[in-house]
Parts: sequence; structure tokens; C-alpha cells
Amino acid sequence: MSKNLSDGVGSLERSIDWKQGLAIALGVPLLILPSLGYLPMYLSAAAILVWGLSVLQGFMQNAAYAELATTFPKASGLPGFAQHIFRTENFKGKYDKGKLIGGFSAWSYWFAWNPVLAIFSILVGGYLHGLFPALGETFTEYQLSLISGLVIFTGLFVVNWFGLKEGAILGYILAAVSLIPLVVLTVAPFATGHVDLSNITGNWVPTDWAWDMHHILILFGIFAIAQWSACGWETAAIYGPEYKNPSKDVPKALFACGVICFFAYVLVQAAVIGVLGVDGVIAEPVSPLIPVAQAVFGEAGAMITIIMLIAAMILIIQTAYLGSSRAMHSMATEGNLPRIFGKTNRHGTPFIALLVTAAFNMVLISMGSLAAILAAAAIGYTCANGISLFAYVKAKKHPAFADLERPFKAPRGWKHVAMLFGLFNLPLCVIGVVYLNSLEIGWASTWLGFIVLSLYIPIWFYSQHETRRSNNKAAAAGSSANESSYDAADPERVLDPR
Repeated sequence: MSKNLSDGVGSLERSIDWKQGLAIALGVPLLILPSLGYLPMYLSAAAILVWGLSVLQGFMQNAAYAELATTFPKASGLPGFAQHIFRTENFKGKYDKGKLIGGFSAWSYWFAWNPVLAIFSILVGGYLHGLFPALGETFTEYQLSLISGLVIFTGLFVVNWFGLKEGAILGYILAAVSLIPLVVLTVAPFATGHVDLSNITGNWVPTDWAWDMHHILILFGIFAIAQWSACGWETAAIYGPEYKNPSKDVPKALFACGVICFFAYVLVQAAVIGVLGVDGVIAEPVSPLIPVAQAVFGEAGAMITIIMLIAAMILIIQTAYLGSSRAMHSMATEGNLPRIFGKTNRHGTPFIALLVTAAFNMVLISMGSLAAILAAAAIGYTCANGISLFAYVKAKKHPAFADLERPFKAPRGWKHVAMLFGLFNLPLCVIGVVYLNSLEIGWASTWLGFIVLSLYIPIWFYSQHETRRSNNKAAAAGSSANESSYDAADPERVLDPR
């Protein structure tokens, strides 16, 4: 049961093992679905290589995060690591700039995961619109997306009200429903001979590709979009405070999920391009798996695929929903968000954060543009990863952290690897995704990303004011209690106003 602290922020409950953490994170391979047709638009079949490299990037980054998770077992993943490491211990001034940096990293991570709910709710609405003609006659795709979001968010809120363990059970069920058919759909085209390797080798890169600044910036932007999908399995580390044995459970969950992601991302993209060709994939940018299913299994297979994909989307919404709420709880615990967002129920669930996350995504669904929402989320994700990797470097070098016990250690010299990928995220990937957005969908998604990220500044200052006010009240109450106790001990004492 969660322990409710005096300041209104509850603590999370240690209730899961690595297999349950893996079950929740298993939604991450499904993040490839919105981008299966997007990457080949720019890179043709080389998109397969980009997915593989992006998952390897995830291994590099997540080795650092696994070490941080076992060094700071009470911190909630990326949001908690950065906040804890950058804050100034025993800070006496008014505003701690280091705490602001850590809080901004956590806010960026929250914004990176949050739009997953809106993106896949829009996809669910679109698939339902095509799957059931009667629904299409009654509702528009936009209306179905809103209804889908409302129903899914409400259902997941009820399930997760009873704690993370129940969320992991739902993850097991949905993983069986969605991931197994996805594996079958990926492997079957190779086994049945529907994959034509010439579709891959004959169109490896676009004919107009050149290694000039224009294409290099596009490549950085593509890596930012791919990273948002292929590196997201660090979510297994965010539940560090809720693992029964974080020193063993966190690395197991992270690396098991990473191996699954590598094969999933590479093989799914290869199967789609191998069956349809690059032009065929570009013709079906949102749902290229459906014509693949039609080619391999016929119309009945396509129907099964749509049902499977809807189940898969609910699984990834579950993953994002839990990750976003834990990020908000972590920020409130560290005093970087108003403490109301850290309130937990008796099952240890941060229910206020769940409600706010659902409401925010209902607003995002109203935007209706998958590309704009995804691009904005990628900006937040690159910022969060960059700052978190810099936090790892500081944790390895700073005297306050250098001698802490590390039950799991990344390979020797990993701080240099972390610095390299931190700089790759900030500024290179951020610059690339902004450039890519300006070419394709204008500046709407860039402005959305920067506005949401910048909103954190006034929220943070309010949080600091709230914390100081609470501390002053606590100090005054403590002073009054001591004074009353002293007077009771000496009832004839006369207070001297001097």
C-alpha cells in the first residue's frame, strides 16, 4: 500500500518483477506502426538500416540508464535521474538552476510519451472507420478518434486505479493478443516466399540522395523520429521504484525488451518493403501491414490484421499512459510540479496524473494530424534523452555521486559514449527534426513542441513558490509547537518582548 506523506505526495509501491516490467514495455515495438510508411518516403529501403541503428543506439543509451536506475533506485527512470542529479544539495537561494534543468528534462520526457495516447487513438478511429462500414456512415474518422480515445482512456484509468501490478497483467494479455500475430505477420511473408529481396536491394537509397547539408539535416531528423520509436524501451527503467529488486530486475527488463525490439523493427520494415516495394509502402503510408496481410493471407488475413493492430494500439497506449503518469509523479515528488500531481490513491497509483494525461491527449486528438503530433513529441524526446545522458556523465564524475554503490555497471568508459549520444541528441537531432518539419508540415508541430516545453517555465516557478510556502508553514508550525511545549513546562514564565 502507498504511504501518504504529509505534503500530499504519495510513494510508489514495490510490486513487480522484471517480467512484469517487460510486459508493460512490450508495447514499444508497436511504435513502429505510425512510421512504417514514413521513413521509406525519405530513405527507401535504407529505412531498415536506420531502424537497426536506432535500436543499437537504444542499447548504448539504455546501458547508462540501467546503471542510473540501480544507483538511484528511488528515482523514476529518466525523469527521476535528471532531477536528482542536477539539483543542488542544500541549496539556500531562491531558485536552483540545476533543479530547473532536471525538471525540464522530466517535462520533456512527459511530453514525448504523452502524445502516444493521441496518435494511436487517431489510428484506432481510422481503422474502425474502415473496418465497420456502419460506423463510417454514422461517424466521421475524427469523431471515432475522439470516442476511441475517451473509451480507451477511461478503461485504462479504471484498470490502473488498482496499481501497477494489474497494469502489467493487462500487458500480458494484450501482448499475447497483439505481438504474437504481429510476429506471424512478419515471419510469414519470408516463409511463404512473398518477400522479393530485389525490392530491398534494388531500391536501397533514393536516386536523388546526396551527402549535402540538406540531406544530412534530413537524416538527423529521421533519426530523431526513429529514436522516438526504436529507443522507447527505456520505459522499462522508469518503474525503478516499483521493482521488487531493482538491481537485478531493471537490467533484465531493459535488455530483454531491447533484443525483442531489434528483431521486431528490422524484420517488420524488411517484410513490408520486401512484399510491397518502396512505392507500394509509400502508397499506404498509414497502414502498409494491411496489404501485406492481404497478399499473404487474403481478405480474411487483412481483417485479422486490423483487429490485431487495434489490440496492439491499446497496448502501447497502456505503456505510454503509465510512463507519462509516473513522470508527472516524479516531478511532483522532486518539487518540480505542483504537488497535487503526485497524489496517489491507496493502491499507489498517481491518479491525478492519469486524469491530466488523459485530458491533455483529448485536446491533442482534436488536432487530427498524426505527423504534427509525432514530430512535436520527437522534439521532447530528444531533449529528454540528451539531458539524461549528460546527467549520467555528471553522476560518473561528480564527487557526490562517484562513490555510490552501482549494482549494475555499464562497461568501462561509458561516460564518453553517453556524452557522444547526448550531443547527438542535443543539438543535432533537435535541429534535424525541426528542419524536417519545416519541409513537410510547416512550422505547426515545431511551435506546438516549443510552446508546450516552454510552458514548463512558469509552472516550475509556481512549484518553487508552493514549496517555499509549504516549508515556511511547516517551520512556523514547528516553532509554535516548541514554544507551547516550553510554556507548558514552565507555566509561570513571562514572555519578554525584547
